[in-house]
Amino acid sequence: MSDTTALLPVHVISGFLGSGKTTLLKSVLASEAFGDSAVLINEFGDVGLDDRLLGEIAEDAVLLSSGCVCCTIRGELSDALRRLLSQRQNGEIPAFRRIVLETTGLADPGPIASTITADPVLRHHLRPGTNLTLVDAVNAIDSRQHHPVWEAQVAVADKLVISKTDLVDTSRIDHLHDLLDTINPAAQRLGREALDQPSDALFASGPHLERFTRARVRTWLGPWRESASPEKQSHLGDVSAFRLAFDGELDWTCFGLWLSMLLNRHGNDIMRVKGVLHVRDDPRPVILHGVQHTIHPPEHVETWPDDDRRSELIFITRGIPASRVADSLQAFMSAVSDHPCPGISHA
Repeated sequence: MSDTTALLPVHVISGFLGSGKTTLLKSVLASEAFGDSAVLINEFGDVGLDDRLLGEIAEDAVLLSSGCVCCTIRGELSDALRRLLSQRQNGEIPAFRRIVLETTGLADPGPIASTITADPVLRHHLRPGTNLTLVDAVNAIDSRQHHPVWEAQVAVADKLVISKTDLVDTSRIDHLHDLLDTINPAAQRLGREALDQPSDALFASGPHLERFTRARVRTWLGPWRESASPEKQSHLGDVSAFRLAFDGELDWTCFGLWLSMLLNRHGNDIMRVKGVLHVRDDPRPVILHGVQHTIHPPEHVETWPDDDRRSELIFITRGIPASRVADSLQAFMSAVSDHPCPGISHA
């Protein structure tokens, strides 16, 4: 297990073309609480920050009036992150405490996590922060039908900010919520009030933002909304979310083998997995978080918050039903482990 508290969080603002990412980023940059931030902007984004706010942004980092350091991404994300860290270490720019990354509207935010985890330099300095996705209430349903990356942006989100709700009627908003309930029922949802939230509160979520406390062992998994009715769900596509729960202690080694094989075989279709696990011979809960093929180093919490020590796993998948994953875990643990998972349930 690792202690990630000394690492700098990388927060990601994503969302499809025209969803309002730049408007949200402007409000973040206006916050005094985020004056010690580094901001990375994808230069191929659908909308750039206007000149009145930043002027022309060069490849090299520039200091904004808010105190933030800002630069564009030219080339690989890993190169831009390394350059920022080098400038910080050499005293060329202020010692920022976090990085905020605005992605292009056509980007899948999933590989950002793997960029940090796989790079031998970055993983010793950075950690995933909050994934915040803008959802355009006017165009979301059409975007989802024609652009699969829209689903990926929603699936990895810790928070979903629904924009342009004043431009659509109630029935369209209800349909959008049904869709979001199916894809990511555990994400916190915000509307226009997100622009008025302090930046430190807006990004105060995510599995690696701070050391887990007892109270956050369960709550970080997020609220759980029931999916749409089968009649509605049949029109929503093959991306779905489900939760597995089981009692008893878990054989960590065998579970790790199973999860590794599952991701190796179906990683492209497992968009997100996170959970709280009761591991055998360890009184502390283990926090697990992964995006697509990438599983971040598990973390320990010192104690359980109460007597409820069930293991829970949340999956967001494409075309893989809950029963298939539950049966696979049950069969593997029964065949390999001396401590199989008793009574796996799914919802």
